[in-house]
Amino acid sequence: MAEPAIELIGIDKSFGVVRANKSIDLKVARGTIHGIVGENGAGKSTLMSIIYGFYQADRGEIRVGGRKVEITDPNTAIAAGIGMVHQHFMLVHNLTVVENVMLGAERSPLLRSGIATVRAELKRLEADHGLDVDPDAIIEDLPVGLQQRVEILKSLYRGADILILDEPTGVLTPSEADHLFAVLKELRAEGKTIILITHKLREIMAITDNVSVMRQGEMVATRRTADTSVAELAELMVGRRVLLTVDKGAARPADPMLSVTGLTVRDGRGVTMVDNVSFAVRAGEIVGIAGVAGNGQSELLEALSGIRKAKSGRIVLNGREIDPTEEADPAEIRRIGCAHVPEDRHHMGLVLPFEENENSILGYQDDGRFRKGPLLDLDAMRRDAAEKIAAYDIRPADCRLKTANFSGGNQQKIVLAREMERDPDVLLIGQPTRGVDVGAIEFIHKRIVAMRDAGKAILLVSVELDEIRALSDRILVMFAGRIAGERGPGATESELGLLMAGVDGKEAAE
Repeated sequence: MAEPAIELIGIDKSFGVVRANKSIDLKVARGTIHGIVGENGAGKSTLMSIIYGFYQADRGEIRVGGRKVEITDPNTAIAAGIGMVHQHFMLVHNLTVVENVMLGAERSPLLRSGIATVRAELKRLEADHGLDVDPDAIIEDLPVGLQQRVEILKSLYRGADILILDEPTGVLTPSEADHLFAVLKELRAEGKTIILITHKLREIMAITDNVSVMRQGEMVATRRTADTSVAELAELMVGRRVLLTVDKGAARPADPMLSVTGLTVRDGRGVTMVDNVSFAVRAGEIVGIAGVAGNGQSELLEALSGIRKAKSGRIVLNGREIDPTEEADPAEIRRIGCAHVPEDRHHMGLVLPFEENENSILGYQDDGRFRKGPLLDLDAMRRDAAEKIAAYDIRPADCRLKTANFSGGNQQKIVLAREMERDPDVLLIGQPTRGVDVGAIEFIHKRIVAMRDAGKAILLVSVELDEIRALSDRILVMFAGRIAGERGPGATESELGLLMAGVDGKEAAE
């Protein structure tokens, strides 16, 4: 057999008492797409960070093309032919495509000649790999699918033969994901090696040649993709059988708990992001909002939760009329009985340097249960946090741990536990399972359905069409700030995908 493109031998990495990677062995064959799956906190991100030089292993060896390499930082990883496309793109938004590609790899002390060189190389790479993008476009003006292309072009420009992609389809429409898969297959055909990190097991089955499963810091299995199944991979990840479909009965909707009429919202630049939107959510139903990120869903949730002031419109929440054009007051919205799980847990849901128990009451710290006179009752906070940790299986079960030290999926559970356990009448929930593993997805979906069945009104925003279709009783699709259409849960992925792209199914058929 030929030497593998990359081989890990006995990789160990600890952070204090937490052993994130335990004697990891991994071989990735040259010219293949190799998937890595595992629960949140299984050690996937740590392992990829070691390969790319963000962390250094405590013990073990990395071989690239059969040769031992010391990867001390991303520059040495790049020099070894390793590139990485991060889940959250590493782009400078106010620079052009060509400027982002050349940043840190100018190749010439004269920027003008360097730009000319990059432009020529970009043209070749785009033609070779079907990654067309305007080199002079400003990054912030590009849709996320094109921004991802820029990230891939950056790696190829730096000579990457091994490309690591971390959750690459989380922000893409179905058609954009299909295009990405076509690009990856083409790169594979040219001899490139792809390592794909994703929690979407169906993508693993569709695109990879081999897949490795991590659990609790260990590599527990490697399979030829053709010889395994979604069910087996899920069980290997979690250590038990996992329910892969959402088990829910028919909705029994009652009166509207949230009514929105003519809502228009502008962003900080004055651009209209929500354009004259009207809809209602009734008690006992889940209304899903589908759409590509950046089409107004975030601003809609912010206006409804009192974070962002609207330009115009009317909101009736739990029988009380709210003027969204007045200064926003999230605390008042919470008092009316509306809880909000924000899309971005890091910037809006948590204060990462705080302890878990502090984040567990964030926004509700004035509740009498957590007060002792003018001060916070730390014992009461920690008891409450311990109960939520047990109920939501948050790992590690340490309410004194800094929130930054929890995996992304467990950070998401901290936010969900805080908001759901308030027993709100209306729940606004954005991207509930973003970056969350299959076992936690099952748990979160059960909690959402249980709230619906308890008579709560739930507005769900997600870029995951499978999630929207599985959970929603009605589906609204947003495009360019407007409701492009309403469909039932039986709508096909293709039908929703067309609406997400601004094309009505009837129009496309003509």
